[in-house]
Amino acid sequence: MIVFALGKLLRAASVLIGVSVLTFIIGHASGDPVLLIVRGDATAEQKAELRHSLGLDRPVFEQYADYLGHALKGDFGTSYRQHVGVAGLILARLPKSLELAGAAFLTAMLLGFALGIVAALHRDRWIDRAVAATSVLGQVVPGFWLGLMLVLLFAVHWRVLPVSGYGGFSYLVLPALTLALPTLGRMALLVRAGMLEALGSDYVRTARAKGLTEREVLLGHAVVNASLPLVTQAGLEFGDMVGSAFIIETVFAWPGLGRLTVNAVLQRDFLVVQGCVLVIAAAFVTINLIVDLAYAGLDPRVRAR
Repeated sequence: MIVFALGKLLRAASVLIGVSVLTFIIGHASGDPVLLIVRGDATAEQKAELRHSLGLDRPVFEQYADYLGHALKGDFGTSYRQHVGVAGLILARLPKSLELAGAAFLTAMLLGFALGIVAALHRDRWIDRAVAATSVLGQVVPGFWLGLMLVLLFAVHWRVLPVSGYGGFSYLVLPALTLALPTLGRMALLVRAGMLEALGSDYVRTARAKGLTEREVLLGHAVVNASLPLVTQAGLEFGDMVGSAFIIETVFAWPGLGRLTVNAVLQRDFLVVQGCVLVIAAAFVTINLIVDLAYAGLDPRVRAR
């Protein structure tokens, strides 16, 4: 298990280094930050002096090594536009992104699990077809369109929920539901497939032959064994929610990390973009690492491979 964990840690570290290299190169290839900071009437000497003070006249490899060294200490530099530390901006926005992703994740897991079980128990009936249609619809409808339709329906037409912004629970409902729907659809189909496989297995037939009630068979055998593949999928879905909330946060003006990244891209605030992408990548890699270790602990065959 220790060798397995060390191998996963080395892979996670290599992924983060690769992400930092790519974001750094793309940021430098996108333009000169000095031209965005100085006034239009600045002289060439003033531009050169500012470039030197920012360390942008050094070799790229030296700049990257310096950036990586400071990033490992939690220092992502200073925003070119807002003139404050990037780490402070990220720490102020990250809890709100986690709040949104957490609410959407719980909604998708609970509803997806329940709908998948119901669909499996009513196979080829209208309930099964309705769950399948909802699942497919949630995966093919664009998030921005779904968010706008929910705003139009619940905030403009019925006026039962706020249009956008950050506040109490009512502000969380629409963005969380919009973010949860694709994951809910995937989880429902996955649970349905796992339950159908479990219900047709030998150990379920043996449990029924022993005289166990249908509830004991479902909860004690079928549901438990059908839940094992969901561990990996659940981790991937949560990481995807953290990283894919950019559009949802923009549509609903949610003050999270995704909206901060989008605004930084529009303003060419490269250090903020680099810091946000690196933090999101670190969160995704960490979640996947935890899922891999948990799955290896639950299934010894993974460690053997």
